[in-house]
Amino acid sequence: MPPEMSTPAFSSPPPADGGGASVAGIIVGLVVLVIIGIISLTCAKMTTRAIVSDLQARVAPPPPPTLNVVRVWEIDVPTMERFLQELAKDRPVRFTAQQLCSFTTNYSTRLGSGGFGIVYKGQFPNGVQIAVKVLNRSLDRGAEQQFMAEVSTIGRTYHINLVRLYGFCYDHIMSALVYEYMENGSLDKHLFSDTQAIEWVKLHEIAIGTAKGITYLHEECEQRIIHYDIKPGNVLLDANFFPKVADFGLAKLCNRDNTHVSSTGYRGTPGYSAPEFLLKNYSITHKCDVYSFGMLLFEIVGRRRNARVGHAEEEESMDWFPKYVWDEFEKGELGAMILSCGIEENEREKGERMAMVALWCVQDSPEARPPMSAVVKMLEGGVEVKPPPKPFHYLYSVGVNVLNILNSSDCTSSEGTNTYWYKETTPVMAKYEIQMASSG
Repeated sequence: MPPEMSTPAFSSPPPADGGGASVAGIIVGLVVLVIIGIISLTCAKMTTRAIVSDLQARVAPPPPPTLNVVRVWEIDVPTMERFLQELAKDRPVRFTAQQLCSFTTNYSTRLGSGGFGIVYKGQFPNGVQIAVKVLNRSLDRGAEQQFMAEVSTIGRTYHINLVRLYGFCYDHIMSALVYEYMENGSLDKHLFSDTQAIEWVKLHEIAIGTAKGITYLHEECEQRIIHYDIKPGNVLLDANFFPKVADFGLAKLCNRDNTHVSSTGYRGTPGYSAPEFLLKNYSITHKCDVYSFGMLLFEIVGRRRNARVGHAEEEESMDWFPKYVWDEFEKGELGAMILSCGIEENEREKGERMAMVALWCVQDSPEARPPMSAVVKMLEGGVEVKPPPKPFHYLYSVGVNVLNILNSSDCTSSEGTNTYWYKETTPVMAKYEIQMASSG
């Protein structure tokens, strides 16, 4: 009997752990390949950028030279402050009423007052001292006109012999003007004092400096400025008694081509104003300032006010110094008169010169008065002052004919370097003329 065939046994499936390991291996391999691909791609990009940059550097033009650029925050602070201060000189600053109250410590120090208003002492935050003029606001337009006159004239000028206008304030509360502070006040306080604190040499310098300031107004500004109120009270002195013309409340701008300016009403201060203001419908020129300056020169020579009322036994008498100067000049006694005014012998020549210049400045006819540039030359002594004609005809007869007694062509005519008021001389020429006169 054949052997009994056994049924073949089937093998069981492999364990599950072996299959999972192979799947994990496949995944790890794929991740490694991805990382290697990313690294390769990154390296390729970097290599490409380096190559492009190198090519650009080779073909690009050479860079411009490096500039010495200074950052704003690296600028020296004092240098910037000086720059801003110089820039601020070009135009006045508009302040608020609150700022002025702070600058003046609530208006605690009063310097003076007048019909225009009150002047207070103040100080900027940087320590610069100032004078604040607070204008009176009234129903008429006087304060408004004064404000506009000062800002429009002195606000556009800058000269060492003109007081500096730092700024202004104008709002519904107040109108004010902010000036540089002048330590020694106005000239009249020193000129008419009993102590005579200012020496004659300094007074002579003050006269020349004041004349230079007026010359700038008349002849050097883009538009001529007529001051209308030249007098000792409007000449301010700094700590070194350096003079500066101030108070432009009556000043007026005019076109340089216009020789005459229409003026309505009386302007200036009696005793200093030119005689043409007494005539109706008479055109006023800048020579009215020359007349006023002549009156100021008389007061510097005499160290006194021009007009003094004396009480004689029977009646009051008027002592008018300008006429006295002319009388002494006419008699040939001007030198003795100068010495009697307290001027030393070594300064007598300057005193005589100043008195003669004053007589020229106060001529009746505006055309006969010298321009201020000529006044400066005569006061400085570089030219010989010619003998002036008699002034003050208007005291005896007021009329247009009195002011037109001189033909204007006589004033403008000249021979060589000579003018109607002076002639050019040098020490050599003067010595030659003396020798010729003595030998003749």
